[in-house]
This record gives sequence, C-alpha cells and structure tokens, in this order.
Amino acid sequence: MIVALIIACEVGFWLLLAAGLALRYLAKKPRLGAAVLLVEPLLELVLLAVTAVDLKNGAAPDWKHGLAALYIGYTVAFGHYTITWLDAHAAHRLAGGPKPPGAGYGKARAVHEWKLWLRTLVAAAVTLALLQGAILYVGDDGDTGSLESWQFVALRIAGIHALIAVGYTIWPKKAPRTAPADPVDALFTKSRR
Repeated sequence: MIVALIIACEVGFWLLLAAGLALRYLAKKPRLGAAVLLVEPLLELVLLAVTAVDLKNGAAPDWKHGLAALYIGYTVAFGHYTITWLDAHAAHRLAGGPKPPGAGYGKARAVHEWKLWLRTLVAAAVTLALLQGAILYVGDDGDTGSLESWQFVALRIAGIHALIAVGYTIWPKKAPRTAPADPVDALFTKSRR
C-alpha cells in the first residue's frame, strides 16, 4: 500500500504541476493556478500520515517505509525548486517571458552544483529525521534494521552528490565554442586549424 501511495503522490505531483501551469499560462488564471500549485505539499502530508498509521497499526518497518521517508525528504528539499524551475520555463514558452538562465559554466556552474548539494543535504536531513522518528516510535520491540539501512542510503546520496559538486569545482565545465558571426571569419578560422 505504501509503494502504491508513493507512486500516486509522484503522479499527483506532476498532474497538479501540469494543471497549475496550464491554468496560469494557457487559461490565463494565475491565481487559480497558484492555488493548485499550493495543494502539492498536501500529498506529502498524506504520505507521512499513512506511513505513520501503517507503523502504528503494527506493520513491520521495511524498505517501503524507508522509501517513503526518502521521497518526502526529496520533495521537501527539491519540490519548490522544481516548481519554480518549471514555472520559469512555462512562462518563457507559453507566455513570452524571458528565457530562464541556465546553470552556466565555470565558477557559476560550480556554485550552482554546490547549491543543489545543499538541497540534497536538506533532503538527507529530513529523511534521517523521519527515519529516526520511526525507529524511536517502533522502539526495541521491532526490527528497525531496514530503516537504519535507509539512513545510510540518504547519507550515501548526499556523499555522491558532494563528489559531483567537487568535480565541477576542480574541473569546471567550459562554455562551448561559439561560431563566428561573419561567414568570412568562419573561413579564416577553419583555415588556421
């Protein structure tokens, strides 16, 4: 049941996001679209409540509860970021808004990656807190090994993402070469190679 609810929450997230953006930009009802987008956090609250009730009713803690905690942590850290990112792109594509800036290159890209890592760190912290709460709730009577293993999964994800950010810091992504605007310059550039 928990896995089905996680899938339903993910599908619901994208459906609400699509509906909210469609209302904002296609139907020209920005307030209604914003209201629909504000409903999205309720999905995670439902998942959290159902997971807690499942444990309260005596369900053995297993991978499904860990996955639910990881999903909630990810959504807390990246949900608003994802909505804002997609909103900016929808405004550009559907309402003639300015093109959103990309992650950039060089130092700007490294800073962007570190900011994303901080979000991953928040996701890991939320996941760890939820799992620790579940471990304390279950107590010594139940086997909490599965929940503890999910705590290590959250820490590993944060560690791997830190390595990615370090990689962008040490080996910054370079901007692609742009083609010369003048065709004559293009001929001279090719002949020099």
